[in-house]
Amino acid sequence: MRGIMFFSCKIEKNVYHNTLLWKTIKNRKAGADLETLTSRKTAYIRHLRRLADDGDYRREQGQYLCDGMKTLREALRFGAKVVSILWRDAPQDLEGLDGCEQYIAPGDLFDYASPMKNSPGPLFAAAIRGCGKPGRLRNAIVLENVQDPGNVGTVIRTANALHIDAVILTGSCADLYQPKTVRATMGAIFRQKVLRVERDYLGGFLRDQQLPLYGAALSEDARDLRGLSLKNAAVAIGSEGQGLSEELLRLCDGQLIIPMNPDSESLNAAAAASIVMWEMTR
Repeated sequence: MRGIMFFSCKIEKNVYHNTLLWKTIKNRKAGADLETLTSRKTAYIRHLRRLADDGDYRREQGQYLCDGMKTLREALRFGAKVVSILWRDAPQDLEGLDGCEQYIAPGDLFDYASPMKNSPGPLFAAAIRGCGKPGRLRNAIVLENVQDPGNVGTVIRTANALHIDAVILTGSCADLYQPKTVRATMGAIFRQKVLRVERDYLGGFLRDQQLPLYGAALSEDARDLRGLSLKNAAVAIGSEGQGLSEELLRLCDGQLIIPMNPDSESLNAAAAASIVMWEMTR
């Protein structure tokens, strides 16, 4: 479907592997030795750093970078394809890693490869998920131009906790697979349906889903969200500084406002979205 990209629904065939980048090592079996990396110039270390820093490279390789044992366990639990792992100092025994390339790095080299400071590790590359049509949605939260990766990740985490069918990203939102976004989801990236929909196609997509769209806005036309029925609806949240664009507001069937202390200027996007999603599901 033009203008729409679907994420986090179904695992695609892994497309990352490039024998020109680094040699394939043996899968980790009981008693098998793993390669210990010692140089910053190692192709695999360069690969991890590019996954952390370069969105085009992530899409080209079909991978993104994750960090931490809890996140690794979440990835394995919910069926994510773990492509490769960099362990800090020593590996740990986990089930479900057959076919996964694994390496060891001493602490100083691990810190160089990791986008996080003082990470205990491990670092691992997961395959970017893709899927076909999203199916019928009961509700959705829309983020427009929310550029802070922590806010985007927190909304995805909260949406998953509150049973929101989809998070829709439009405009200039933070990259879903940027390490800070991934970290802020706290593993929800492996469970939550996330769609990327260009603004020009958003209205038609939501009409096809039979979801009215409400925009959170500070305007005279905005109604108290407590007086609206949001159970089967989509609600759009804009950036804290600019709010929703005029183009998106024109797509809306109505506008809503979160009542709050008049001395408070605004809520950040993640806080506003969390309140809205609670109202959508209560």
